[in-house]
Amino acid sequence: MLYYLFRFLEQYNIPGAHMWQYISFRALLTLILSLVLSAWLGEKFIHYMRKRKIGETQRDASIDPFGEKKVGTPSMGGLVIITAILLPVLLLGRMRNIYIILMIITTVWLGFLGFCDDYIKIYRKHKEGLKGKYKIVGQVSIGLIVGLVLWLSPDVVMHENIERVTVSTQKEAVVAPSTQPEAQVAAGAHDAGSNEQKTVVVHKDKAEKSLKTTIPFVKNHNLDYGYFTKWMGKWGGAAGWALFVLMVILVVTAVSNGANLNDGMDGMCAGNSAIMGVALGILAYVSSNFEYASYLNIMYIPDSQELVVFMCAFVGALIGFLWYNAYPAQMFMGDTGSLTIGGIIGVCAVIIHKELLVPILCGVFLMESLTVIIQTQVFKYYKHKGKKVRVFRSTPIHDNFRKLDKDLDPECKYVFRNWPRNRFHESKITLRFWIFTIILAALTIITLKVR
Repeated sequence: MLYYLFRFLEQYNIPGAHMWQYISFRALLTLILSLVLSAWLGEKFIHYMRKRKIGETQRDASIDPFGEKKVGTPSMGGLVIITAILLPVLLLGRMRNIYIILMIITTVWLGFLGFCDDYIKIYRKHKEGLKGKYKIVGQVSIGLIVGLVLWLSPDVVMHENIERVTVSTQKEAVVAPSTQPEAQVAAGAHDAGSNEQKTVVVHKDKAEKSLKTTIPFVKNHNLDYGYFTKWMGKWGGAAGWALFVLMVILVVTAVSNGANLNDGMDGMCAGNSAIMGVALGILAYVSSNFEYASYLNIMYIPDSQELVVFMCAFVGALIGFLWYNAYPAQMFMGDTGSLTIGGIIGVCAVIIHKELLVPILCGVFLMESLTVIIQTQVFKYYKHKGKKVRVFRSTPIHDNFRKLDKDLDPECKYVFRNWPRNRFHESKITLRFWIFTIILAALTIITLKVR
């Protein structure tokens, strides 16, 4: 809202009004505002919840050796994160931008889904919360909505081929012919005899919808979903988009569940997600800037710079939340926060056509999910044979590092019973997971050049 107000005032030469057109100014202002708002609301939220004695009702001592100290800690802190994201975005973002609208819908949708789960756990005293099938339906639904909007909306377009060329300004037809109205000046000029030379960035193709996405570590690194459906003839295009929508659903659901599993220690999910948010903000910025996109030879996505504003609000809200969520936590985000966080990360990656980078960037979430799947399937397989076998001491994998030997089932065989040899404090586990995520985030950004 403030963006449109100051752009209106700019025509009256109001001092400072022109600054609102710069994405860097609005993004950093959003980061600061969301951080301060999250920290301020966090204190109010904790006071409100403690006054009404609303918080964690039980902890599994066999998994969390420090759980008895956490009973009564206010949960549902995801409401603080969501509020601290949405208010700055509504104030400083361009609300007519299709990508901002999608991110807001995702935040509200998954926030409501997580809230229902926490409400059932805390107020209805049902330990399991919302049934798993309803969670999946909610996650699949938002994935379907995002995928269909990216397919059908005329505002969602991209340039696949852009390049730098040096031309003479006297040959204007070369710089910006009628068939290439998108040519844009990208750098300065220098005199060469009687002709002035300029470096320009030329869009070799028109802005259009595309089924292509980035493949990491590959030189010509675009994968076309339509390649897998071209055998279907005239239905190949529609089938390609259907395949894309299925990929969106898979990414959003997987990352949302991964974040939910990662939320098991003080500061764990918030810290990891903030690091991922920084990486996604960088990827969104270079994808929205035609000069950087040309230099890195990646897809140029017009108007996606507004995602930088949203991701700055996302990172700021999580850092502000960590003020109270770092060990020892004064409040937990609950499913209200974790489901929403994962959905935001997944949708942002899909919008900028970087969904195939998610396994690298969200490696921690992937590891948490895979260990749970492996543990569950192995246990079920041997259970039918009358045996009790587990691969890890406990899953998700972060719980494996704080599981005590005395808490292990003596009748069960553990493949990695002696790993690790010592139990670690959860603050050390959390910090090491952060370091691992920083490495993965750096590797994700490096993939733009290593191919």
